[in-house]
Amino acid sequence: MSELESDSNLSTKAVYDYNLIRAALDNGDQKAYAELMGRYRDSVYFMLLRMVNNKDDADDLTIEAFGKAFKRLHQYTPSFAFSTWLFKIATNNCIDFIRRKKMVTLSIDRTFENSEGGEMSMDLKAEGLNPEEHMVQKQKVKLMHDIVLKLKPRYRELVEMRYFEELSYEEIAEKLQLPLGTVKAQLFRAREFLANILKKSEEK
Repeated sequence: MSELESDSNLSTKAVYDYNLIRAALDNGDQKAYAELMGRYRDSVYFMLLRMVNNKDDADDLTIEAFGKAFKRLHQYTPSFAFSTWLFKIATNNCIDFIRRKKMVTLSIDRTFENSEGGEMSMDLKAEGLNPEEHMVQKQKVKLMHDIVLKLKPRYRELVEMRYFEELSYEEIAEKLQLPLGTVKAQLFRAREFLANILKKSEEK
């Protein structure tokens, strides 16, 4: 491990991380991946929570950050600490998420956030609206249903359960018999697809 030994800037903690990375890459050690995630999950989560101020988004972005980091793990070099590299990936991914969120405003009120910390409350309730406003709301509902229909079946089902049936993450996980983390990760992907479809709709 001459490359590591020659770098005196690394702390004991960073050296330990590097040994985990080598075990993950060289031996496909799943425990090494799990330990890396366990060491930094909370730190990444709280950093992202400060950036987005939304617990569900921070949770989703944490999963996404580790997914991207592990996918690129072979690109990591021990010239700086793994934690520095990981936080940079998490921060850049979060900035991209915030930009996408701002881009996808369309004409759907309050877009991707609701009072429960959900990501896509379309404010589609029609109480107290005059006939013209009621018609506009109906058109918004139809627009969202049309867009959701363009998703792959597994993503469509999750989005419909979360945003149209207003089920919690826990209720969806129980209903579909999926791990909670899988539900959150797939809903994150579904939101990305929705954002891209909405963006294309705006461009047209």
